[in-house]
Amino acid sequence: MATITWLGHSTVLIDVVGTRVLTDPVLRKRVAHMVRQVDVPAPPENVDAVLLSHLHHDHADLPTLRKLPGAFEVFGPPGTAKLMPGAHELDPGDEATVGGVRVTATHADHDARRMPWSPADGLGFVVEGVYFAGDTDLFDGMAEIGARGLEVALLPIWGWGPRLPPGHLDPERAAEATRRLSPRVVIPIHWGTYLRAGMRDRDLEAPARAFADAVARSAPDCEVVVLRPGESFSAPDHPEGMRPPTPRGT
Repeated sequence: MATITWLGHSTVLIDVVGTRVLTDPVLRKRVAHMVRQVDVPAPPENVDAVLLSHLHHDHADLPTLRKLPGAFEVFGPPGTAKLMPGAHELDPGDEATVGGVRVTATHADHDARRMPWSPADGLGFVVEGVYFAGDTDLFDGMAEIGARGLEVALLPIWGWGPRLPPGHLDPERAAEATRRLSPRVVIPIHWGTYLRAGMRDRDLEAPARAFADAVARSAPDCEVVVLRPGESFSAPDHPEGMRPPTPRGT
């Protein structure tokens, strides 16, 4: 199965038996008006592929991509090749293979067309039983994604500003997404990493606590694993020294 390392925001390193896939890499202290509130990790090495859910600046950061060492493939929605020549463009339902690992693009309810090079909405991805939602709101097809059998769902639960516009999940809606997807384990992402410049005195971990409480009510059979940036989870076992899942209701 996979080892999953959350590097903050929507940047997740998914290692499936040595094939390493990195999602939405953003590894800088400041990106436009967003300021990182936790340490910036070193760019991971030996990445085989980068998956871009959409082309907004907090998900497709060219300076971060240029710092990633080695050669790797890039997969993203239509428009990606305009920003990154040579990238592979996928529509929902398309499949690709990276090092023997199957990657399937899925629908996401997120309007990513604000950028001139991004004519398509966002994507999610399933990487051998690990679902990475990117940015999304609830949509009817989530149950169909879950029906494939998911070991882990990586779900956005918050953002970086004082409010969430349409096309995003808050803790309650992310818990409903968990119920529809029915994964064995859910890991919240897209929280506790960046804030708009000037925002202070924020409880960065409040969204994760609210999400764990909401999942306990709406999807009690799902195990919630709350990571901090830089921490890892390996399914199905918890390696020695790794913090166990945050108890539900805390």
